[in-house]
Amino acid sequence: MTILGLDHLVLTVQSIQNTVLFYQKALGMSAETFGNGRTALKFGNQKINLHEAGREFEPKATAPVPGSQDFCLVVDQLSEHILRLNRQDIDIIEGPVEKIGAIGILKSVYFRDPDGNLVELGEYQRDAP
Repeated sequence: MTILGLDHLVLTVQSIQNTVLFYQKALGMSAETFGNGRTALKFGNQKINLHEAGREFEPKATAPVPGSQDFCLVVDQLSEHILRLNRQDIDIIEGPVEKIGAIGILKSVYFRDPDGNLVELGEYQRDAP
């Protein structure tokens, strides 16, 4: 039995509309409506499902709150993503810095979304030691 990957994660947010606009602008993600009017941010073969604070779908985390997440998105051409963030006036709070990712060394930058979640963009540089 093997875990193959991550299909989706869920962010609890103050405003689904503001979150969608931010991630579209910052990272070029697309919005998808599914199920009974639920919203997700799509990128590649994954998605981030959005729950609005106080209106979460069941089942949910025990104590979901906006701004409590810290996650890394693997990218290519990090320099182009940095330029895009700069053009959108999104403050990079750290980086580029070298980090150790799941399968190797990352060059990463960090910024916050509208809820204060910490978003890391990382580009693999080489295999981990």
